[in-house]
Amino acid sequence: MMGGGNMQKMMKQVQKMQAEMAKMQEEMGERTVESTAGGGVVKVVANGRQEVVSVEIKPEAVDPEDVEMLQDLILTAVNGALKQSQEMVSREMGKLTGGLNIPGMF
Repeated sequence: MMGGGNMQKMMKQVQKMQAEMAKMQEEMGERTVESTAGGGVVKVVANGRQEVVSVEIKPEAVDPEDVEMLQDLILTAVNGALKQSQEMVSREMGKLTGGLNIPGMF
């Protein structure tokens, strides 16, 4: 069994990691990534919380005769931004946890 001192030390380490994770979550909410589609006619920006924070559509992307193309461009840009956001958070978590994958953390 673990001695009281070892358990206290471990609990302090867990508390420190929790504080670092909370700080990182806050920072990730402020950091953004962007993804474009259609040669840049659609741009989507997402933050580290996997929230889309802006969508820009250039006028030349809007063709009333081909709405499906615009929808596809938006989906591509949104999915790209969310994927980049998840990768950014995973990289930062890896730095914090030393590469240890902790399920449910992000």
